[in-house]
Amino acid sequence: MKVDGKHVVVTGAASGIGAALAARFEREGARAVVRADVQRAEGVLACDVTREADLVALVDEAEAANGPIDLFCSNAGIIGGFGGPEVSDDDWRRTIDVNVMAHIWLARHLVPRMVERGGGYLLNTASAAGLLTQLGSAPYSVTKHAAVAFAEWLAITYGDAGLKVSVLCPQAVRTAMTAGTEAGGVAGVDGMLEPDAVADAVVAGLDAERFLILPHPVVADYFRRKADDYDRWLRGMRRLQARYSQP
Repeated sequence: MKVDGKHVVVTGAASGIGAALAARFEREGARAVVRADVQRAEGVLACDVTREADLVALVDEAEAANGPIDLFCSNAGIIGGFGGPEVSDDDWRRTIDVNVMAHIWLARHLVPRMVERGGGYLLNTASAAGLLTQLGSAPYSVTKHAAVAFAEWLAITYGDAGLKVSVLCPQAVRTAMTAGTEAGGVAGVDGMLEPDAVADAVVAGLDAERFLILPHPVVADYFRRKADDYDRWLRGMRRLQARYSQP
């Protein structure tokens, strides 16, 4: 998809990757870019993606103002709690709502419209953690795996009906979510990208209509190694975890 002349909606657009995407889409010549976020910011519509009604209202308002949505970037996300089963139910539920249910609720209301009119494009932001894992955070790992799986299901189920789907899976990006992790943490193991670099990768990925958009190309190598020998990959991840858990 070429973004030029398209109507685009971006959630999580007040800062970070979402803000960079919205700005880049405008530079690419999109005819309308609707920004939405739970954070208040100039030129950004209020939208709490943990509320299905907010997403319905966002779709309705954007289409009433600008016509059919060509590209919806379901980009809002949170890191969630650190830990595993001991993380509180409230933290688990919020992470699931933001990182998974927001994609589901959006698709519930927008995909039928796109299919009825013969096509449309969804870009769902997940994470390299959705292909690999996130050391130290089960909620993030689980929800990002689910986000990738849901995008894959949509692509399989509706691809022949004209729906195009991409899933964005970066490693560390310099945003509020990764603040304070640059020194000595796993976040920077393959380099911390700026949001603008991620936006560059997204534009290239959309142009090629690739399902997996990987701003860190090395993630594809890791994913192949995981598939080739899962047990070896698990042993390697345990070593990596031990290295970064040392004081």
